[in-house]
Amino acid sequence: MASNSTPDKGLSRRTVLATAGTVGLTAVSLSAALPSAEALPVQEASTPVSGGPSRRPGGWHRYVQGPSSRTVRPVRIVAASGDVTKPEALLEPGGARSVLRRPRPAAAPRWPDGTTAEASSAHAGNNGNDGQPRTYDAANAIDGNPDTFWNDDTPGAFPDVLTITVPQVTPLAGITVISNSDGVPTDYTVDVWRDGDWRTTATVTGNDAVQRAVPFTEEISTDRVRITVTNAQDTPHGYFTRINEVWPAPVAPVPVPSITVDFGKVVVGYPQIRFTSASDNSPGVRVAFSETRQFLTDRSDFTRSDQAGGAGQGTDQFAVPAKGANWTDHKGFQTGDQVFADGLHGFRYLRISLDALASDSPAAQPWGTVEIDSIALQFTAYLGTPSTYRGWFLCSDDDLNRYWYGASYTNELATDTFRQDDVDPRNAWSASLEGKLVLQDGAKRDRDPYVGDLAVSARTLYLTHDDAAEAARNVLADLADHQRADGWIPPASINNYTLPLFDYPLYWVTGSWDYVLYTGDRPYATRYYPTLLKVLDTWYPSVTDDAGLLSKGLNSTGSYGDYAFLGRTGRVTYYNALYVQALQDAARLARLLGRNADASRWSARAGKVAQAVNSLLWDADAGAYLDSGTGAARHAQDGNSLAVVTGIADADRAASALAHLDATTKRAYGNAFMDNDTLFDQASQRVYAFTSYPEIEARFLAGRADSALDQIRRTYGWMDRNDPGITHWEGIGPDGSLYEGAYTSMAHGWSTGVLPALTHHLLGARPTSPGYATWEVRPQPADVDWATGQLPTPHGPLGVEWANSASSFRLTVHGPGRTQGAVAFPGDPRGQRVRTGRRTLWDGRRASTRDVAVVDGTLTVSSLGPGDHTFVCERHGG
Repeated sequence: MASNSTPDKGLSRRTVLATAGTVGLTAVSLSAALPSAEALPVQEASTPVSGGPSRRPGGWHRYVQGPSSRTVRPVRIVAASGDVTKPEALLEPGGARSVLRRPRPAAAPRWPDGTTAEASSAHAGNNGNDGQPRTYDAANAIDGNPDTFWNDDTPGAFPDVLTITVPQVTPLAGITVISNSDGVPTDYTVDVWRDGDWRTTATVTGNDAVQRAVPFTEEISTDRVRITVTNAQDTPHGYFTRINEVWPAPVAPVPVPSITVDFGKVVVGYPQIRFTSASDNSPGVRVAFSETRQFLTDRSDFTRSDQAGGAGQGTDQFAVPAKGANWTDHKGFQTGDQVFADGLHGFRYLRISLDALASDSPAAQPWGTVEIDSIALQFTAYLGTPSTYRGWFLCSDDDLNRYWYGASYTNELATDTFRQDDVDPRNAWSASLEGKLVLQDGAKRDRDPYVGDLAVSARTLYLTHDDAAEAARNVLADLADHQRADGWIPPASINNYTLPLFDYPLYWVTGSWDYVLYTGDRPYATRYYPTLLKVLDTWYPSVTDDAGLLSKGLNSTGSYGDYAFLGRTGRVTYYNALYVQALQDAARLARLLGRNADASRWSARAGKVAQAVNSLLWDADAGAYLDSGTGAARHAQDGNSLAVVTGIADADRAASALAHLDATTKRAYGNAFMDNDTLFDQASQRVYAFTSYPEIEARFLAGRADSALDQIRRTYGWMDRNDPGITHWEGIGPDGSLYEGAYTSMAHGWSTGVLPALTHHLLGARPTSPGYATWEVRPQPADVDWATGQLPTPHGPLGVEWANSASSFRLTVHGPGRTQGAVAFPGDPRGQRVRTGRRTLWDGRRASTRDVAVVDGTLTVSSLGPGDHTFVCERHGG
């Protein structure tokens, strides 16, 4: 889910599934009358659907992104600095060795005893990882300990002033400013007190160095030095000035020897480094990780210890023994309470430096010699290789293929075992999940299973690696088992299952239906039906107003968040459209279990909510649904999209709402989730792939396949083209930036909706009742020439391939055993002639069998049983 680090910081159920069981199936199977499958042009790229996945060059296998084994090695050297020999040797284990050397540094200059420091402001202290209080006042800048620092308390507000007073006049040739990457002073002046006035002796601009020598043009005798910072480096924590030390002399830094390697894409697991030897002084190495080069500095873009006290100060540490070591990065201290490593990481880039924290002395020293044979990663997530894909996709558009497999790989990175040392440290560990396969939200962070994310990521899993469906079930079941007495269901294990979110219990309902729909797991439905009753008939009625609409604020829910921790209250279209979706899905599940009275009650309630949304939240002037009935007028992607997907919007309102989103939210990198900035600054520039998925679905369902593909190409094309490439981001900010800087997760399962969208709507195949007992194939080709693919089902693969041209549409479907399905042909039935083999099923006006009919303006052939079915749809004039 989106970060919950700041307050400003949905999904759909599709009518694809909303129309479960209404395809018009009959008891008579047409399959007996059909000849064997005809060869289609699609087979140039893939074998027939009945033959399984293609293994020929140019087939779908070449798009698979997962590593070939659990030992993953970097693919190239990005950079090397300082005294480094043969950095490229890290790429080839067992051969030449990379050597990093650094001389022992001279002792740091010290201020005379009695020197004091004061600052314009200082951040309040807190407790460190050791439980001891930490201060951030000015005295830290002259205490001789580079691990402590002065931290200004005015984020983004400058100037920040640090004044050092010496007990007697002292000659100075300059100073050295030591900072850290969480607040490097970028622009500042240095003044000295002389002849009763402050005089500027140096000006620094554009600084990005943690250690910056600032020489004076001449030696000056003074008893006071003032540093005035006018700008500091932007960090994930804001614009803060942080100064660890000021030395009373200009000392140029000795370059830190470092090598940066690139794994070619985001990977996740335990880094492994084979050290072959080292000097006998316990030289330290610090290892930094980042998903993007932009945020790879002397610290990682993110570490879990950042959220749990910062023991590693942004890097993972190791003291190398003289005889070398095969080090695997596991969480913990190497020696007592010194030399900390964070363990598992999600990253693309890794930088190893010969350096050590001052607080780690003497266990680790920032100098000496280290010889390294190789760097690797022990991959922990689901290992998706061509042999593991039970569902696949291929089409004539190379970009769409990359986005589909990029989504699958992103989701594989988030499919992992729940382990205490590797999950979000904010009280997210749970004994009930330990050791189980789960779908987490991201590879890097938060690494906790959120039920809202499953609305997308679970579908991606079911369509690719359904043998791992337990990962979704484990999450759904665990959250149900932690249901609150009043019926509310926690969104995740974080905060000991107490994080208050308003919308996520609804995702538990839709996610449970999804799980049953794709897997056919009726025992799960039976086991957790009481949970369903309690959340829909106890919790949500407690936050329903007299119009029948959910209203955030009722029952003390004003402070509850949602998927993006948005500060919206009252009647919100998104909450209510999601409520309709949950009620519709709950009714389907109730019918499966023979609970028809519950199904009728929930269906009736869904209708009442839908009517109230149309009556109270439709903005006729804008031609779109309001985000909220209170506050400034704005129109959100989430509410408008779900209103279309759930059928709240009729055809006219659907067309109008989608047109409004086109006119107000279209960006080069996707569609923004708000049409203006009244909720928070730059909301209209923020793109969430999570809420883009229902909009893409809405466009397909409204017959706007071209605009759906356009949105896909802008959103996923942007992520595919920009660092780190391949994987799908948690969120996109203004001008296509990382919406929360380094903190942004660049491989996030909730952003993989392109995969189910392409499979269910472009390829066109989807289940229409639990376990694919019934299915439908309804392709929407748009500008795509051909597509082929396979969906895994409990009964075997459902295969589809089609080829589209101006004169004809050719379709072959392979139905799984013990199932029945239907196909629908794109285009106007009046301009079509459909045949199978030599038999004409539709001549443009009438059908030759009762299994062929025009349903909602689309020609449909139903009652298709197991096996291959091939159709040719000829278009008039062809």
